[in-house]
Amino acid sequence: MLSNSWATGYSRPNSMRILVFSQYFWPESFRINDVAKTIYEKGYHVEVMTGKPNYPNGKIFDGYKMLGFQLDAHDDVSIHRIPLIPRGHGKIRLAINYVSFVISGVLFSPWVLRNKKFEVVFVYGVSPILQAIPAIFLGWIKDIPVVLWVQDLWPESLSATGYIKNKIAIKLVRHVVRFIYRHVDLLLVQSEAFIDPVVELASGTPVKYYPNSVDKSFSEPLKTYIPNVTGLNDGFSIMFAGNVGSAQALEVVIEAATLLREYADIHFVILGDGSRRNWLLKEVKKRGLSNFHLPGKFSLEIMPGFLQKASALLVTLSNHPIFAATVPNKVQAYMAAGRPILACLNGEAARLVTEAEAGLAIPAEDSKALATAVLKLYSMPVKERERLGNNGRYYYKQHFNHNKLVAELINHFKVVLKEKRS
Repeated sequence: MLSNSWATGYSRPNSMRILVFSQYFWPESFRINDVAKTIYEKGYHVEVMTGKPNYPNGKIFDGYKMLGFQLDAHDDVSIHRIPLIPRGHGKIRLAINYVSFVISGVLFSPWVLRNKKFEVVFVYGVSPILQAIPAIFLGWIKDIPVVLWVQDLWPESLSATGYIKNKIAIKLVRHVVRFIYRHVDLLLVQSEAFIDPVVELASGTPVKYYPNSVDKSFSEPLKTYIPNVTGLNDGFSIMFAGNVGSAQALEVVIEAATLLREYADIHFVILGDGSRRNWLLKEVKKRGLSNFHLPGKFSLEIMPGFLQKASALLVTLSNHPIFAATVPNKVQAYMAAGRPILACLNGEAARLVTEAEAGLAIPAEDSKALATAVLKLYSMPVKERERLGNNGRYYYKQHFNHNKLVAELINHFKVVLKEKRS
């Protein structure tokens, strides 16, 4: 454990004290990292309650241990880490990982924070939404409001990804989600399409639209050295960046790459890691594809540079109703980067790309349509592609500006705190 004199960051006793509750946090790459940093930079006291970093590889990161408590800091934000069982591989290990954080949070977070005073608990609600349970418990103990930012719809996302298929289990999870939604003070949703399904279970808890954004570095000129990646500097590069999982349906990209294999200067570059990466590697070898590259995962700090070097940026999701309501955070990152977007998905995210005139929207899992769209962008004059990229960046600045949204979030905290005290 690191020394308390360094790890506790800088205390701000006269400002609002905010506890961020999230199963994932730095050095794991999630949106909440930048949000916590900017809240602190705006003059508020921020601390984080989280687990031991293990996403996405499923192994505890070097420098951390599965058991015991650890205290460290990042960007002057104190980070309290409680034990959890790493996600490993497979559905059973993932379920154990989810449950272990809930149990650990209920048992240990009140003790770890026993001498700490906060005014708001802010839950970053990516899967598992169950992580809100210990946050609710902590809010009840300290008599402070709890704000939940819903990033994934449960139980719909569980059935869509195939983690749970049993109807009785799905029904049970729905009851748990209903309990969570009804025992927080404010629900924020990352997609406008989330509002109705969340309201249905919330039973009177206020629900407000609050989209994702990205750090300002995604829209700034390149400042750091970008490693050489095969395919990125060769001809026309189409880059996918992020989690390589079942929800992303990257089979459609393999099929499109196969259809376009005769175009020697068109390259697909998949940056990231996840449960489907090994399958993709095998398929590339099996099909003998020289236009499909999987260089792996890189640090978040250099991702803006990678995105800005690509000819086009690709976002995909599975053809499932739940994903039509979702807006992957990479959509905002792609817009900020100012590159044309290929959106191979349905629903809300496709609507945003089309509305912004930032690229081409293609039906989810339609490999022929994706290949056709790639050729359309490839054949497009450079100035036209630049226009699409500029449109996306302008739309990002108008609707997803990071600093503006964080200021809006802080206002949500102030309103819910005032209501709690009244």
